[in-house]
Amino acid sequence: MVIGGGALKELPGLLGRVGVTKPLVVTDPFMRDSGRLAAVTELLDGAGIGWGVFADTVPDPTTDVVEAGARLIAGGDYDGLVALGGGSPIDTAKAMAILAANGGRMRDYKVPAPIPKMGLPLIAIPTTAGTGSEVTRFTVVTDTETDEKMLIAGIPATAIAAIVDYELTLSMPLRLTADTGIDALTHAIEAYVSKRANPFSDSMALSAMKLIWAHLPTVCAEPGNHAAREAMMLGATQAGMAFSNASVALVHGMSRPIGAFFHVPHGLSNAMLLPEITAFSAPAAMPRYAQCAHAMGLSDPAEGDQAAVARLIDALRRINRDLSVPTPERYGIDRKRYLELAPTMAQQALASGSPGNNPRVPTIEEMVTLYERVYA
Repeated sequence: MVIGGGALKELPGLLGRVGVTKPLVVTDPFMRDSGRLAAVTELLDGAGIGWGVFADTVPDPTTDVVEAGARLIAGGDYDGLVALGGGSPIDTAKAMAILAANGGRMRDYKVPAPIPKMGLPLIAIPTTAGTGSEVTRFTVVTDTETDEKMLIAGIPATAIAAIVDYELTLSMPLRLTADTGIDALTHAIEAYVSKRANPFSDSMALSAMKLIWAHLPTVCAEPGNHAAREAMMLGATQAGMAFSNASVALVHGMSRPIGAFFHVPHGLSNAMLLPEITAFSAPAAMPRYAQCAHAMGLSDPAEGDQAAVARLIDALRRINRDLSVPTPERYGIDRKRYLELAPTMAQQALASGSPGNNPRVPTIEEMVTLYERVYA
């Protein structure tokens, strides 16, 4: 990992260190059209490194896009990938590498299926402070035939290196800053309360919570604040390391189907769910949720767990109001279709495995009730 403001300029040297001589740069149309891609390709040109571009990624990676990218890899002489953008280009690049190396269909590698072969080495360059995908062993891809958001996990879904340069986040608009920030906060909280939590993931999660909670309001109010942007970027990466080693839980399990069926950005669907699912889950892990409140500076460690958790839930509801996080209803999702799909979304959530890591493992019926509760 190369971390810090201006770290992007280290890309040519980092490619040499991991043995990549001709990368395919995977990005999105905004990065291409805004000049961000040119900043990368000019570095490569200056170092005499050949490159190609796949700029057709979409906000939520789909099997159609991944298959098109895998064909480009197969038809070229690339020996590595560079992913530039938010979680979607990074996840797309991971999936492209997996599919190009292993063949078949993306659904063949859906959790719990193994991924037999490693793909081309990938360097991830995040431009948002949210997903942590640059340090995780996961990718999420929507199957265009079934509308299912599939979780794919394993070492082949891990970047070989990452450039974490907070300066790349300075131009993020308010909505993206807010949604990706709450996404990162969700990663940290879920990693800490996960049944698979461990001392390493705990240290990353607690540090991430502290950084994100302290600086998220600032980056939303002052987008050019370098110190706050740097803290958010570091917090998001730490949160990614936390959940990659402890897994996410019920919020993510229930969030993915909302994104797949109703095309809600991932961080936003997490934010819609986080307060209510925290209230549902907390009775099964009061001390852990209380520690989250302490780390976020919401309560005094001498305070009882129940009072600390109440402060945490209130704070999560308050930040959703402050950052104008809509309910599914206010986002424009049709009530009838949402309620009709709730049982299917609950089934897909359960199949992902994430709810099984939750302190309180819900039934399908309880998940349907939670979907109903957050709607309005």
